[in-house]
Amino acid sequence: ALAVVLFMLIPRLFVGGLQKLFKVEFTELVRSGIEQFIKLVVFVLYVWLVSFMKDIKRVFMYHGAEHKSVACFEAGLPLTPENAAKCTRFHPRCGTSFIFVMLILSIIINSFLSWDNVWIRFGSKLLILPLIVGLGFEFIRYAGAHANFFTKIVSAPGLWMQRITTREPDDSMIEVAIQAVEAVLPEEEGADRW
Repeated sequence: ALAVVLFMLIPRLFVGGLQKLFKVEFTELVRSGIEQFIKLVVFVLYVWLVSFMKDIKRVFMYHGAEHKSVACFEAGLPLTPENAAKCTRFHPRCGTSFIFVMLILSIIINSFLSWDNVWIRFGSKLLILPLIVGLGFEFIRYAGAHANFFTKIVSAPGLWMQRITTREPDDSMIEVAIQAVEAVLPEEEGADRW
């Protein structure tokens, strides 16, 4: 119910309010584009507001510990709290970046899927969702392996968003994150590296 209100009702009402305020009738493409942009703004505001909750702030600290541990591993450093603490808490293959890339893709693609019939619009967006998720996943994989101008530009909003969804962790959180990383390493790699 909250998602319907935040991501369907509010954008629709906002566009309707703009049309009444300026006494204009937007084309379907413009209306859909504005709605998609409002969804993005609502998403960022929602994540930012919940980041002030005590429990969520702690989750975001663990998220930062995860990123630091992964960055430490990818840098080829021994996985210790001291080494991981020096690493960055921002990562191009983060789930936050993935969500942001999917939101941007959905804004672009869904702007062209505009029908007056709410059920056709809903059904078409549902059918196109696997394509959006697949494209987003492939981009995140590509961005994690290639640091070029294009990937930096497209990845930037997700990395900026990680300023909200990650926090500096304490040492105990980094220790937990290191254990999680070590648990998923192949046996032979763990034995070779440590």
